[in-house]
Amino acid sequence: MGPLPTGPRWLLRAIAARRHVLRGYAAGPGDAIKAVRVRFAPSPTGFLHLGGLRTALYNYIFAKQQRGSFILRLEDTDQSRLVPGAAEAIEDMLEWAGIPPDESPRQGGPHGPYQQSQRLQLYQEAANSLLKSGHVYHCFCTPQRLELLKREALRSRQTPRYDNRCRHLTPSQVQEKLAQGLPYATRFRLEEGVEPFQDLVFGWTKHEVAVVEGDPVILKGDGFPTYHLANVVDDHTMGISHVLRGTEWLVSTSKHLLLYKAFDWQPPEYAHLPLLLNKDGSKLSKRQGDIFLEHFVKSCYLPEALIDIITNSGSGFTENQMGRTLEKLIHQFDVNRIMSHSALLDLEKLPEFNRIHLSRRIANPSLRLELCSVLRTEVEKAYDDRITDREVLETDYIERILLLRKGHITRLIDLVSPSYSYLWVRPSVSREQLETISMEIDKITGLVMGMLQVGSTELTTDSLNTQLKGLQGQVQTKYSETMKLLRLALSGQQAGPSVAEMLIALGPRESCRRMQRALSS
Repeated sequence: MGPLPTGPRWLLRAIAARRHVLRGYAAGPGDAIKAVRVRFAPSPTGFLHLGGLRTALYNYIFAKQQRGSFILRLEDTDQSRLVPGAAEAIEDMLEWAGIPPDESPRQGGPHGPYQQSQRLQLYQEAANSLLKSGHVYHCFCTPQRLELLKREALRSRQTPRYDNRCRHLTPSQVQEKLAQGLPYATRFRLEEGVEPFQDLVFGWTKHEVAVVEGDPVILKGDGFPTYHLANVVDDHTMGISHVLRGTEWLVSTSKHLLLYKAFDWQPPEYAHLPLLLNKDGSKLSKRQGDIFLEHFVKSCYLPEALIDIITNSGSGFTENQMGRTLEKLIHQFDVNRIMSHSALLDLEKLPEFNRIHLSRRIANPSLRLELCSVLRTEVEKAYDDRITDREVLETDYIERILLLRKGHITRLIDLVSPSYSYLWVRPSVSREQLETISMEIDKITGLVMGMLQVGSTELTTDSLNTQLKGLQGQVQTKYSETMKLLRLALSGQQAGPSVAEMLIALGPRESCRRMQRALSS
């Protein structure tokens, strides 16, 4: 690649860093190959939602494309906001979505523990090393003083910031306060002259944090770190090569790079993912109950559909089309194609995405058997006390229903809705009801039962449709009224799939039984 050009030191380092290619992440011949390692680091202060799934998904796809590792790390240092069960549920949902971590609190791994609350000693040691090098200092300011500073700034219509008062304490003053047992936090000294960094999405970026912010707390008085210290220490000790995280952390990255510089550590590469917004451009809110993954699980949506719609709503892939599998997404992913503008998510299209992926599952024999088991459970929950013929719970019957309805239903649970109740429960239809449609009910049903005789050629919807149309020359009743009569006798409903499909779904024996029952009632 030739010699490096002359110029500012930060530019020389940046150009050298860009020599690292993503695939293999090696700098050149003779250099050691550094494994690609990415992490998803949510806070278990709530359950996993679509925005979090998107961040995890991009990390997983990038790791698998680069033959690297995907790590789940739980940032649970804010103990006051932890939600019981959220930590376990986050990992459950990643596994449900088909993007399980290679290392995690549950999986374990060589860089554990993977919960920050179990790594406090590590953060304390890191803070002590920065204290020795003079990069941090003890801050004895009380919460009351900090609150007054905030109020004063807001009253003056300024952005609240710490005034760095304790930065200027002399060593003897610090020792005196420590001897008095005064509580303190540890703050990091921000320095001006931040060097730009190249974000893989937003390009060259820098934020003069020392100009607009006060020195940040990195270790609280209770011994728990803030995000700034914990994420830097953890990313370094866990060997994270690339950080793909939400764009809300872009302005903090310069601060994190100053910490890396203070530790004399090599920082990872950064890619900040744009926001995922509602269709109207509003921000996804955790107050929306329908953005949490548990909602989609309970609503019987497939993980493939969620992954498909999320990636279609954003960028980073060579193509945007419905029906892509995770394997295809991994093949198509290109981090340089991620756009910096926000992505709009139209959940009204989710049923159509789900229909495509459900049809694909039904077409796969092994996956179809899994669907049969799920559907059987749902049918039993909905209709168990009304089912008179247990044959409707047999795999052969359920499998036939799935194949007939493939491409027509958007969710598996649709087959348990009232409009499909006839598949599981015999309807109650009287002869009197049928006679309101036609007085030829005996002749019509007799002809149809003749079509369904055992031993006849294999029945298909096409062959039955042809035979049903042939009834028009044998009865006086109009074809549309004939179909209306048969549909009512078979299902007790005025609408639904074609009569031919109903006959195939129910089978010859059950179809004849239902027509005979209606005639005699």
